[in-house]
Amino acid sequence: MAATRYRRFLKLCEEWPVEETKRQRDLGIFLRQRVAQAFREGENTQIADPETCDRMYESLVRIHTNYYKTKYPRLKDTSFTGVTVEDCKMILATDVLKQMEDMKKGTWKKLREKFYAKKPEEDSK
Repeated sequence: MAATRYRRFLKLCEEWPVEETKRQRDLGIFLRQRVAQAFREGENTQIADPETCDRMYESLVRIHTNYYKTKYPRLKDTSFTGVTVEDCKMILATDVLKQMEDMKKGTWKKLREKFYAKKPEEDSK
C-alpha cells in the first residue's frame, strides 16, 4: 500500500507547477522536497500513520485542482485593494521583493555596503 501512496505523491509532484519567479519560496519545490524526505526508501518506505498521509494527499490535491476556487466562485478576481492576480504574482516575485528590500535601506547603509563590503573573490587575493 505504501507503494501506491508513493506513486500518487510522485504523480502530484509531476503535475504541480514550479514558479521560477519565487526562488527558494515556491510551494512546488517545497512539496517535492517533503515527498523526497517522507519517502526516503521510495516504494519500500514504511508509513507510520497511513490515514494522516492520505488526508495530506487529498488536501494537496484539493489545492492543486483549485477545488475551493471552483466550489465558491468569486464575483471579481481582485481583492479589496483592487490588485489583480497578475499584479500580486509580480509583486511577490523574488527579484521584486529584493528590490523593495534594497529600497528600504538608508543612504548610509547603501554606501557602507557598496564601499566597505568585501567580496569573496577579494578575500582570496
